Amino acid sequence: MPVFALGTNADFPPATRAGRRGLLAVGGDLSMRRLLRAYGGGIFPWYEEGQPILWWSPDPRFVLFPGEFHRGATLRKVLRRGGFSFAFDRAFAAVINACARPRASEPGTWITPDMRRAYLRLHERGYAHSLEARQGAELVGGLYGVSLGGCFFAESMFHLADDASKAALAVLAATLFRMDFPVIDCQVPSPHLAAWGARSIPRRRYLELVGAGLRRRTRRGSWVSIETFTG
Repeated sequence: MPVFALGTNADFPPATRAGRRGLLAVGGDLSMRRLLRAYGGGIFPWYEEGQPILWWSPDPRFVLFPGEFHRGATLRKVLRRGGFSFAFDRAFAAVINACARPRASEPGTWITPDMRRAYLRLHERGYAHSLEARQGAELVGGLYGVSLGGCFFAESMFHLADDASKAALAVLAATLFRMDFPVIDCQVPSPHLAAWGARSIPRRRYLELVGAGLRRRTRRGSWVSIETFTG
């Protein structure tokens, strides 16, 4: 399949034009308009520092249905102990900065300075959200992603304390289940996400779910008011 070169407008070719590995297009920018067009079309940016912007739509697509999150006995004990408190959108910049730090298994990072700035803009306009896990006043884990209509497009997570990111994902799944979100996009397969219930579905089915989710109004602004969790 050809890889499309993007122009100055924010248009994308259909996600179905991507090959099975998922690379659809190259170039363009990270403007808010282009990013929202991308997510709404089942496409996301993923590239490293020094590369052009690469846009992907893999087939199959890795997703988590909020009602299918698997807590397991260990995580249920963690949540019952109440060792973490959780809140939305209190520290978006701190979460994305923590997610961008190199990890022992991954010395580089795909969350470039341009990516951080782009998602901070989305957050300021009410489209990107963070969920923070704290022990006392200390931020020890969290995740962030983009929300459009009834869909949440997860981008990255981090933890500084055992089980912090896993517990944050459990809280996110429970929240989005109550909000009747049909799907959490996890983009590409991950063994630890699979252990928590995420699975691959055909891209065609994923695009149908996104299309259904986008028929709902996007809940703009901070999610702080949705609920604050104490585990």
